[in-house]
Amino acid sequence: MLSRKNICKFSLYTKISFVIMGFGNITRKQIIKGLLFLFSEFVFFIFLFTKGFNSIKGLITLGTNTQGFKYDKSLGFSVHVAGDNSMLMLIYGICTIFIIIIFFVIWLTNIKSSHKIDMILRNGGKIPNIVEEVYTFIDKRFHVTLLSIPILSIIVFTVLPLTYMIALAFTNYDHNHLPPKNLFDWVGFENFKSVFKGDIAGTFFPLLGWTLVWAVFATFTCFFFGVILAVIINSSGVKFRNILRVLFVITVAVPPFVSLLVMRSMLHDSGPINTILHNLGLISEPIPFLSQAIFAKVSVIIVNMWIGIPLTMLVATSIIITLPTDQLEAARVEGATGIQIFRYIIFPQILTIMAPSLIQQFIGNLNNFNVIYLLTGGLPVNSDYYGAGETDLLVTWLYKLTVDNTDYNLAAVIGIIIFVISAVISLSVYTKTNSYKLESEK
Repeated sequence: MLSRKNICKFSLYTKISFVIMGFGNITRKQIIKGLLFLFSEFVFFIFLFTKGFNSIKGLITLGTNTQGFKYDKSLGFSVHVAGDNSMLMLIYGICTIFIIIIFFVIWLTNIKSSHKIDMILRNGGKIPNIVEEVYTFIDKRFHVTLLSIPILSIIVFTVLPLTYMIALAFTNYDHNHLPPKNLFDWVGFENFKSVFKGDIAGTFFPLLGWTLVWAVFATFTCFFFGVILAVIINSSGVKFRNILRVLFVITVAVPPFVSLLVMRSMLHDSGPINTILHNLGLISEPIPFLSQAIFAKVSVIIVNMWIGIPLTMLVATSIIITLPTDQLEAARVEGATGIQIFRYIIFPQILTIMAPSLIQQFIGNLNNFNVIYLLTGGLPVNSDYYGAGETDLLVTWLYKLTVDNTDYNLAAVIGIIIFVISAVISLSVYTKTNSYKLESEK
């Protein structure tokens, strides 16, 4: 739109609007709309010259004056000086960049609006007034009106925090550089080097491997056994199937964190399970369900099955009861066994429908904070790890780096890595599913 060739075709009013926003609207009797453009320009430049430039400068330097005591010659003794706050400078700088981007969008809208009037006048049309302009946003462009608030919320509550987190990954904001007492600075890719090749690599790669193993087992055990359970309950020879469904759904009705805390108590070294086994003479020492690495990892996978299988069973049941009965009857007439019917008819259709949900569950398990944190808290401890335990996932390690270690820079790097892994896996796998292929063929 703003190529040199197109700009030459703009009217004088539109060209002036490049500098004086709203000029093309005001001079063509769209007074209110033009004044809004002009007012936004006025407010932006007032902000830019009073706060904006300083914020951008602070974003570049992240502060130069440290907090502490400095000698005041006029008073004859040292006084406390507040100094700069690197964290606030980073936040204000990022917000200023977003304000500049938003103003640029408004500026382009101003040019587009003026050029639209040019085209209307060239075609001999009537310039719409403010009432007609507003009416289009509740009629023809109502979708824009409805999307404006969600988009604004996403920018404020999602994009801004994510940008701040990404920026932290390129600083040395850790326990040695905590504002406001200390300043932190830009360090480029040093944090990424530390995670992949430095001292943190000895913690990152084992936790990455365990996170992927956990996600695979947690996803496919719940999916496979949930489907098997749904097939068994919906078999023709099973009685009281509704009661059986209710019994399994009870685990869904109970909040997951309650179930996890109960299971944590039951699996404790001195918990009910070990106590009963000891009283029966089956064990002489407590089984370390949560205190030994291998036992703890197996335990969290099994407990997760208790929570996840009923959900899969419900979804699979809804698919099974909608399958065409004539297809199943034809297979039985042809002599197909129950296993063959399940393998070649039922399971492929369930997998096709549930594939997107399966990918979502896998990504959710990559970031499954509750099960690990509430059940084991990342324990048992591994002295070779930095701020993490044997059962910690990347996401629980990120939490500990933030809350316990105050290494915000490393936590930001881990957050970026988790996002990249989740995005790459979900996009690459989803495009290969039958659900995606069937949708593409439509």
